[in-house]
Amino acid sequence: MTATLTWPHVQRAVLTFAFDVREGFVEITRHSLAVIGLAVVALALTLLARPNLQQVASETLMGWLQLRQVEQSVPLEAPIPMAAARSTASPMQDLSSDQAAVTRWLSNKYKVSKEPLAALVSEAWSLGERSQIAPTLLLAVMAIESRFNPFAHGNQGGLGLMQIEPDAHIAALSPFGGRLAAFDPLTNLRVGTRHLQSLIQDTGTLEEALRLYAAASGQGNNDQYVDRVLAEQKLLDNLSKGQKTALTDKNNAALQRSPQTQM
Repeated sequence: MTATLTWPHVQRAVLTFAFDVREGFVEITRHSLAVIGLAVVALALTLLARPNLQQVASETLMGWLQLRQVEQSVPLEAPIPMAAARSTASPMQDLSSDQAAVTRWLSNKYKVSKEPLAALVSEAWSLGERSQIAPTLLLAVMAIESRFNPFAHGNQGGLGLMQIEPDAHIAALSPFGGRLAAFDPLTNLRVGTRHLQSLIQDTGTLEEALRLYAAASGQGNNDQYVDRVLAEQKLLDNLSKGQKTALTDKNNAALQRSPQTQM
């Protein structure tokens, strides 16, 4: 006769299967824990027998914990530097009296804020000492080429304050970050100064060097360009010299008013 599968038989079969699974899991867990325990005991005995391994293990563990602590303390986003630290600007009080006079005059004439101009004037003075080019000449070239607009774009591809052509000066721009560095005011001023210095050395005269500079930047009438640059430089020189003369006269007057030292 064929056995009939009833509900009680199904329940007993399911319970039996569940019991066997639980017993098997418990048995596997028991053996696994035993193996782990033996491994821990063996490791402990090894470390006790060899102190040098114990020191290495301790240092490795501490290093891992410190690394994890550093990783967890790092913010998800890198901190953004303050905008003031990224700008090309200097306080006016950092300038000498003649530099400040030139900065104020250029600021009024070309409608540029004093602080960015102060950084350019200070850099022009520094570059002038190293290149033996008058800083007022460098400022005059910037005035005529771009009116102190660091993002100016010329008809022949010149960029920035001194209208340098990036492809022609890629070697000089590379240390500063490549072609786009031409838009950085100080980088543009440094590369333009180097270019002008090279032209002066090659031609032997300032006027001829300025003519070649004008041709490269697409200024058109080269003689007119030379006249404009030199006229601008003369104005700046007079401001600088006038400020120095006024300061000298003031100092002399102060000395004359001071009481004579009795001998």
